Amino acid sequence: SGMVEANFEAMLAGSFLQRFPASVVLFSESDLTDFLHILVDGQVELFASANNREGTMTLIKPVATFVLASALVDGAYQMSARTLASSQILMIPAENIRVAMLADRDFSHKAVLELASCYHGVVRAYKNIKLRTGVERLANYLLVQHRRQGGDILTLPVEKRTLASMLGITPENLSRAFSTLKPYGVKVDGPKIDLQNIKDLETLAKPSVLIDTP
Repeated sequence: SGMVEANFEAMLAGSFLQRFPASVVLFSESDLTDFLHILVDGQVELFASANNREGTMTLIKPVATFVLASALVDGAYQMSARTLASSQILMIPAENIRVAMLADRDFSHKAVLELASCYHGVVRAYKNIKLRTGVERLANYLLVQHRRQGGDILTLPVEKRTLASMLGITPENLSRAFSTLKPYGVKVDGPKIDLQNIKDLETLAKPSVLIDTP
């Protein structure tokens, strides 16, 4: 990693690697941030709640940290987290992270880059919500999955309920959005999606490198 070995060992003191089954809430928003979490294997959903409503903020895939900002400021978790699949997670005491930031230049540099990447992700997500309709968001999501999975027939990596929450629409509106995309070659069979006319879908979606992740 480039860290001084002694600093690296000190940072990992008191850490532990644990496997959690699916549907386990790892922490809740407003709880004190005790650990930095690193997803080694599996999938984690970050979500938030207000006024008896719940929304998916983002999905974490390995290998990735989450709640780094909360760990650095010694504050409360700003989101809740739960496993969507059996997941292996490395948990490092938050205090160790703050000490490492002061003690090790290489670690500080990498932490800043991670925070910058997270910030860019938040901006992209916000632009996606503010500048596109629900149908356009779904169309671009399918195009991203098309690139990631490498074929015209793809499998939704999350339940449709979670996908709707990610896109900022209700499950009912997600169904309507899929119906709207039928003339653009989108055929739905449960979690299987057949993209039969990528060109027409791209014409509708108008994908942007400033919004859509690779």
